Amino acid sequence: MPVYVYETIPPLPDQPVRRFEVKQSMSEPALTRDPQSGQPVRRVISGGYGLMVKGDGVGGSDCSDGSCAVTPPSHSCGSGCGCFPQ
Repeated sequence: MPVYVYETIPPLPDQPVRRFEVKQSMSEPALTRDPQSGQPVRRVISGGYGLMVKGDGVGGSDCSDGSCAVTPPSHSCGSGCGCFPQ
């Protein structure tokens, strides 16, 4: 289940904003009120985390040295590198 970040929308500009996290199903509607204070809230879009996969190890290079920019590359990158097809 994803964790969503919310922040309160204070009625006055000088009041503090409270951020909090809520574990919710994707099918649940977004919160409209802070469960603690009852203030209106908005969902914060954050970066989260992603999964990065390096090549499969075939060919011995991951192209991080920039050599894939050479046309054609001077080595075999293996699959998953994003270089030219072998």
